[in-house]
Amino acid sequence: MKKWSQGQQIQHSPPPGRRGRVRDTLEWLIAASAGVQHGVVTREQLLALGLGKAAIAHRVGIGLLHPIHAGVYAVGHRPVSPYAYAMAAVLACGDGAALSHRSAATLWGVERAWRQPLEVTARAARRRPNLRIHRSRTLGARDITEHFGIPVTTPARTVLDNAPRLTDAALARAVNDLRLAGYLKLGELTEFLARQSPTAAAKRLRQHTAQRAPTRSEFEDAFRAFAERYRLPELLVNTHVAGHEADVFFPAHRLVIELDGWDYHSDRAQFEVDRNRDADLLAAGVATVRLTWERMHLTPDEEAARLHRILARRAGAASPLPAPPGTRSSTPGRPRRGSRSGGG
Repeated sequence: MKKWSQGQQIQHSPPPGRRGRVRDTLEWLIAASAGVQHGVVTREQLLALGLGKAAIAHRVGIGLLHPIHAGVYAVGHRPVSPYAYAMAAVLACGDGAALSHRSAATLWGVERAWRQPLEVTARAARRRPNLRIHRSRTLGARDITEHFGIPVTTPARTVLDNAPRLTDAALARAVNDLRLAGYLKLGELTEFLARQSPTAAAKRLRQHTAQRAPTRSEFEDAFRAFAERYRLPELLVNTHVAGHEADVFFPAHRLVIELDGWDYHSDRAQFEVDRNRDADLLAAGVATVRLTWERMHLTPDEEAARLHRILARRAGAASPLPAPPGTRSSTPGRPRRGSRSGGG
């Protein structure tokens, strides 16, 4: 993806028939430059287009340019999109800067709301009112990308920057949400962490490089922790069994665990789908146990003991179904924050 530096003139051709009208051509070039940057431009870009300081001040005075930060302007009107403010924050911090920390998490979809002040990481930048600037000498080109056209720290760098403020559950949820969205690959995370100092945050994040299949909800995260605590046998998550996707599958025991959240299973149509799937699995020799959030949390000892009894009885079942191609075993991990509804 192409990136524009603050002082770089963006090349555009004015509309046919307007080449002789200098003022209109300038306004068109300003608008075109802002158009690829969520409606904002820098002073350096305006100077590169041929405007002088007086011309910039005049446009501010008549409302054609609206100052957002020192040297950064919105063109035509105040920004109406959070992306415009995010872009302006990055441009205000100079070349090589990137949206980072919680603001980057919001841009990647890990956080739901834009929090103020916006956070930017740069090698060197002056203090800016209404911005939280992190200075880092280790932020290199490999750790910066673009998302929605905005320079931002990579997903791996973003979760590392946010790790100190996140609980284990929230960190796991962030990693898995980024993986499910296709923004983060395990290989990328492993390579990134290999370049980092052995900090506490990096150590916590490194635990997630061994988790092959991402979970999709807080309930699945909690079950991983439950399985680890009560020493349940090897399991697979979100895998296909007898033509159906299962939340949890114990292949050696031909046992499926469906994590039943009321939000997902509360309507009649889904009720019928669930029972039809249970019957299909049973016909294939696979039993189903439906586990609710309340039972797992209010009576965990009883639920674990019952699951162990079921697993022990099914240990002598027929040979397990072959795992679908590409399916890997999953080691139970830690719980994460997210929806409590089951995966269906």
